[in-house]
Amino acid sequence: MNASHDPAAMQRGERQQQVVQALTPLLPQGALLWTAEDTTPYECDGLTAYRQRPLAVALPETESQVQAVLQACHALGVPVVARGAGTGLSGGAMPNALGVTLSLARFNRILAIDATSRTARVQCGVRNLAISEAASPYGLYYAPDPSSQIACTIGGNVAENSGGVHCLKYGLTLHNVLRVRGFTVEGEPVEFGGEALDVPGYDLLSVVVGSEGMLAVTLEVTVKLVPKPQLARCIMASFDDVRKAGDAVASVIAAGIIPAGLEMMDKPMTAAVEDFVHAGYDLTAQAILLCESDGTPEEVEEEIGRMSEVLRKAGATAIAVSRDEAERLRFWSGRKNAFPASGRISPDYMCMDSTIPRKRLADILLAIQAMEKKYQLRCANVFHAGDGNLHPLILFDANDPDQLHRCELFGADILETSVAMGGTVTGEHGVGVEKLNSMCVQFSAAENEQMFGLKRAFDPQGLLNPGKVIPTLHRCAEYGKMLVRGGQIKHPELPRF
Repeated sequence: MNASHDPAAMQRGERQQQVVQALTPLLPQGALLWTAEDTTPYECDGLTAYRQRPLAVALPETESQVQAVLQACHALGVPVVARGAGTGLSGGAMPNALGVTLSLARFNRILAIDATSRTARVQCGVRNLAISEAASPYGLYYAPDPSSQIACTIGGNVAENSGGVHCLKYGLTLHNVLRVRGFTVEGEPVEFGGEALDVPGYDLLSVVVGSEGMLAVTLEVTVKLVPKPQLARCIMASFDDVRKAGDAVASVIAAGIIPAGLEMMDKPMTAAVEDFVHAGYDLTAQAILLCESDGTPEEVEEEIGRMSEVLRKAGATAIAVSRDEAERLRFWSGRKNAFPASGRISPDYMCMDSTIPRKRLADILLAIQAMEKKYQLRCANVFHAGDGNLHPLILFDANDPDQLHRCELFGADILETSVAMGGTVTGEHGVGVEKLNSMCVQFSAAENEQMFGLKRAFDPQGLLNPGKVIPTLHRCAEYGKMLVRGGQIKHPELPRF
């Protein structure tokens, strides 16, 4: 149908013209994009299987410009989706077809480093790794370290409650953030938490961290910094059986040891990353564990010895301990490059993100191996094993609709099997649009309504990142019918709030 005779296209065009006219006076020249050529780079985040161009992309440079954009969009009833670096993996920053994408990439200044209080005050667009680089001269660093830390922003980390390979000992974003400041959807200034040990009233900081941009737009974050350890060493342990490796993880924690990092990779992932970074991994092993200890030299020596003993008793076929910092970084290089390494062996991949009890690690790995045969797709696995956070990477070709559909089925199977094993459909990547259906399996209609109630308290009209995270009752009803019939719905148009 010709666009000039398509009612939906005409409605979109009229709405776009209205939005552009309202926002143009509020932003510097060149800071508002609306042509297809200019907005296409913003049509998805790291989950590239689902794409949607927004009506416009706003690139404000000051807080007053952000406030003005939010106020104008609210007055027009136009949805707003805040976007950082676009490294998210669940479609949380995918644009709304009739909305504005609010890019906060230009808010990239480190405002203050306070070595005495061990805090950093930064704008939302500051890269995760840049915080540690700025704090390094003071002997400090920011502990949460997602694999994408070289590119992902602290604002995005707050939205997703990101973790990283050292979250077992040092916690997630929530445990390392003191204060978040920004605007509500109406453009009203708002602040959560504070720089004191505690703040009066409800703990709304823990509500906003991990809310995936649905409750407020984050502009500034105050984070905790921790002292650099005097020494860090890493154990690389090989196992000839995934169950032995999974049991070894549980045994380390049961021994009262909390490693700085405890990660697991299966054989397909090990092969992919070894070919990419040449870290010296054992390619004959069915699974590899990376176990790190940090602290004083005495603490590290004692803990490395205890962990090595536990791993040997658990059936490790080979154990190597990093001899210096260069070797430690080499051990970790493969784990940190798991995603780009997977991109070299497959046209596309979908990275799932669920959490299970540690004791079920081997069970889920074996279940995923059976799913590979069921859906006729390969899957490489890397786990934050210490806290049971899974990152299976399903390999497929998005240009093949059948492969994409099978990938969706495979991913949903992993998520819902995780729930059946006593886990959750989320870890650190968020729900976004990717896991909406699986949220229906984990949460009841009453629980979803409670989440909607919280959303309405912040955003009564549902204009801030709508259609994400919380599935509607209608969607869950339709999904339930499909499961009963043995099928599954694919991602339909996102539900309106």
